Amino acid sequence: MRGQIEFFFSPRTVVVVGASRKPGKVGYELLRNLREMFRGVLYAVNPEAREILGVPCYPNLASIPEDIDVAVVSVPAEKVLEVAEEAGKKGVKGLIVISGGFKEVGAEGLEREKKLIEIVKKYGMRLIGPNCVGVYVPKTGMNTLFLSKERQGYPTHGFIAFASQSGAFGSAVLDWAAMRGIGISKFVSYGNKADVDEVDVLLYLKNDEDTRVITLYIEGIENGAEFFKVLGEVTKYKPVVVLKSGRTEAGARAASSHTGSLAGSDSIYDAVFKQSGAIRAYSMEELFDLAMGLAMQPPAAGERVVVLTVGGGSGVMATDALSELGLKVPKLSDSTVSKLRKILLPFASPYNPVDVTGSAVDEHLVEAIDILLTSEDQIDAVMWLPYYMVPGITPELNKKFLERVKKVFRETNRVVPIVGVATGGSYTAIYAKEAESMGIPMYVSPERAAKVIKALVDYGRWLKRTGYFDYHIEKFRRTFLTH
Repeated sequence: MRGQIEFFFSPRTVVVVGASRKPGKVGYELLRNLREMFRGVLYAVNPEAREILGVPCYPNLASIPEDIDVAVVSVPAEKVLEVAEEAGKKGVKGLIVISGGFKEVGAEGLEREKKLIEIVKKYGMRLIGPNCVGVYVPKTGMNTLFLSKERQGYPTHGFIAFASQSGAFGSAVLDWAAMRGIGISKFVSYGNKADVDEVDVLLYLKNDEDTRVITLYIEGIENGAEFFKVLGEVTKYKPVVVLKSGRTEAGARAASSHTGSLAGSDSIYDAVFKQSGAIRAYSMEELFDLAMGLAMQPPAAGERVVVLTVGGGSGVMATDALSELGLKVPKLSDSTVSKLRKILLPFASPYNPVDVTGSAVDEHLVEAIDILLTSEDQIDAVMWLPYYMVPGITPELNKKFLERVKKVFRETNRVVPIVGVATGGSYTAIYAKEAESMGIPMYVSPERAAKVIKALVDYGRWLKRTGYFDYHIEKFRRTFLTH
């Protein structure tokens, strides 16, 4: 049964148990979101209504005239067991229990949760929750969040999956991702994870064609041995970025009261993440910075980075940021410097950082990247700082730059990750977004870009250790060169 949870994300039929006629109530907003987004068949259960928001309403699950894939449960905790029993008899495949009042509230809630698990196992169902917000899938319209679109942003379809133990944090991340224009393949909040947990999610997403990178927010792991075994297997095929909270003693106490999790020793988690090939993030922003870079670019074969910039000061900042993370910004060979001198302006700097200066035109950056990627220096990664606002840079730069990069990648046996920095305002943002649509992740500062390059280096090191590096390079070539 592990990982067999596809029906939660692309169900044919869904029923909301506890649907409400009153705007602002969880059961109303949940039903409204599903009615507006879900592409399957939708029903509701409320013994006092025939229909709500145009959705057919029934007094109980047994009276619904069709098989049900998923029942979304939003009733008081003391009624959840009765609903679960009804669902089992009805042949429902999966329950998403939004309701709280289980192990997170103490002994009485823990006992109720144990009985819920017994019912779920008795009928061979699967359970997400309790105490969660469930799932959101842009592609199928499956949305069990109870936050209205007027207050909550919902991202479009993308290639990053996000699983969160916390429903509130998960909702905030979705809101932020929508604002930033980051697409989501699958989102799941599993709350108390009485049944479906991180292992199920990892195994499912490993084979999900829409997901390139898996991101996790976790507070604690109950079955550590199984989780880390599966994590080490999944990271061979897809990058996994983990945001682990409860790092401090006070944070661990908060995690326990939030979802009933045992946070455990943070140093142990840190060590095992590294041993399993997972990349650790320390903030929401960093979580998606790393995910975007790992999704768009190939792993790095080593730690030698070249900085190609239009601004000298930014080049220095980039060098500091990379060096502080333990990466190398090496001197370029005399041969490479000589080639760069021939194509750059006389006052440009052909060293590393390669500074084409604010007097540069598109061709200086295009010819420079060609020389750097084909040089004898064996560069492992590039940080690119184009400064779109300078006079000589045209709106065609991204297209010219990407065409040359792809040409070099096609004609050589090597590919290297390229991570961009777009420091500036609204004009810069337009072309940064264009560059991302063409496959190069762009960040607002050298420091954030440097952390992404470090993640690509660390992931590349892990893949080499496990023998999967060439697999990822070939997969990147197939996708990037046909983009």
